[in-house]
Parts: sequence; C-alpha cells; structure tokens
Amino acid sequence: MPCPDCEASPRREFLKTAALGTAGLAVAAAASKFTGPSETLVATLHKSLTSEQKAKVAFAFDHPLRSKVDANWMITPVKISQFFTADQQAMIEEIFRGLHNPEFLDKVLYHVQEDGGGIGNYSVALFGEPGSGLFEFVLTGRHCTIRCDGDSVEGAAFGGPIFYGHASQTFNEKPDHAGNVYWYQAKRANEVFQALNGKQREQALLGDPRAEKATDTVRLKKPGDAMSGLPVSDMMRDQRELVRKVLGDLLLPFRRKDSDEAMRYIQANGGVEALTMSFYKNLDIGNDGVWDVWQLESPKMIWYFRGAPHVHTWVNIQA
Repeated sequence: MPCPDCEASPRREFLKTAALGTAGLAVAAAASKFTGPSETLVATLHKSLTSEQKAKVAFAFDHPLRSKVDANWMITPVKISQFFTADQQAMIEEIFRGLHNPEFLDKVLYHVQEDGGGIGNYSVALFGEPGSGLFEFVLTGRHCTIRCDGDSVEGAAFGGPIFYGHASQTFNEKPDHAGNVYWYQAKRANEVFQALNGKQREQALLGDPRAEKATDTVRLKKPGDAMSGLPVSDMMRDQRELVRKVLGDLLLPFRRKDSDEAMRYIQANGGVEALTMSFYKNLDIGNDGVWDVWQLESPKMIWYFRGAPHVHTWVNIQA
C-alpha cells in the first residue's frame, strides 16, 4: 500500500537503539538539571538561544509554519542533535517528555527511536516570545508533530493540529500490527463496530477514507456540512459508552493538561453525541474485517486513524 507522506528510509537496524548510548549520554547527564512544566522549559530554552540560533529556529507567532502539520517533516532544516548544545538538547527532551502521560512515555520514546533514530534526529521551532501571552514550541519529525503552547492558542486543543504514528518492525505492517504502540486505539474502536447492529454497520462502514494532504488532512467541515458515517447520537447507550472509551484511549498518550482541555472542547460542542464515527473497508490489511482505518468527526473535531500501511493519526480539535 502506498504511503505518500512517508519515506521508506532504510530500515533502522532497531538494535541501533544502542545509539542512544553515546549520543544520548551527554543529554541524559544534563537532563537532571532541568525540571518543571514544559512551558517553563520552553522559556528557558528560548532565553538560551544565541542570535545565530534564533535566526534558524525562532519565528514570529503568526508565521505560517506554526499551523502546519504533516506525517514526516522537519519544521526547521536543523537536527536537534547537531544544532543545539547539550543543555539545550536536554531541555528539548524534557519539554517533549512533559507533553506526554508519564505512564505512556516509554511507548512514545520507543516509537520515536524506531521511527526516527531518537529525538536528536527531529527538529524544533519556537514562535513568539515566552511571557508575551503568544508563544509556541513545535517539535516535528517522522510520525510526530507536537506542540507546547501554554494556552497561547485560544480555542485549539494541543495548541493546534497534531500528528502521531508508528511503523513497527516493517513499513507494511501485518494485520495484527505487532509492536505498534498505537494499535490498541484501533482495537478499541473496532469494539464499537462489533457492538453495532446490521443497519448501523451499513451506515458506519464506508469505502475510501480521506486522502493524506498535510494540513488539509485535518481541515474541519463547516456547520451544516454532511458528516460521513454513523452519528454517535444514533447509537444505544452501551455503544456510546464504548465511544467514550475510545476517546479515553486516544487521549491516553498525552499529558493531563492537554487531554483535559481536549475533552472540555468536545463536551462544550455536544459531547460524544455530536460526533460521527466511520470505518473504511478499502484499506483493510489482510481483509480480516478488523478495520485499520477509522475516524471520529464533528464540525469542531477530526481524529483520523489511518492504520495502513502502518499507523498515521491526524488530530484537530477546536473550541
């Protein structure tokens, strides 16, 4: 199956995990010096930048790069490990760690290591000025776009659109997606499908999903536009409860502050009953009826899980 947003780079000899050794030791040693919320560390990082560094990675808050999202991209042309000092690398790693649920962090670090060779091979950009009320830190690379905004971006969960994914062991994953740290989310979503009756399944199961087109992938529909799939409001109470569990699993990797904000926006816009849920049969790996591609959508949200040929997940939640 083609994956237009991925590069089939030579398979990382995953035993290359040992690479965390030499390159990571300096960062690990320095990391203990930097504690506190990610927003605080972003301000410290920004203050530490030289004028030469700012010219490469610091931008005005309204720069168009800030709102971009993609499956595999470098927001700036410099790798963290090659451009920043050991202390700055340690700050960036701690910022990244702080944006995730501590109970899920090891899985996130595993996917970043397997997909990209570690955080050092990713890139960052800073927008605006910490303390001004308008600033944001963005980290990008293969299968990652994540943000730290300190609530500067009003009305946008996670500070704007995000992306996460994983290609475990192979580019074209098998039906069970062995080793994929995010496949549990699709397994939970398929529990919803299994709980549907025949008529509901007919409405929920569609053919081709949306195309992956960078930021356009998460473009929201306008109020009144037709939504694809089965309205959650048409589900039975126990089925809706399963959808709530899907949302809980989707939000599990992220820090409490961001997941709580996302749920507040979802609730303010009608809760799970305002969502529609779709599954897509035309990208079913192994033709096993376990749907690899599915989404939850409303005029204020898209959470698009594309598990073929491996996991890509596109997220945009607005107030």
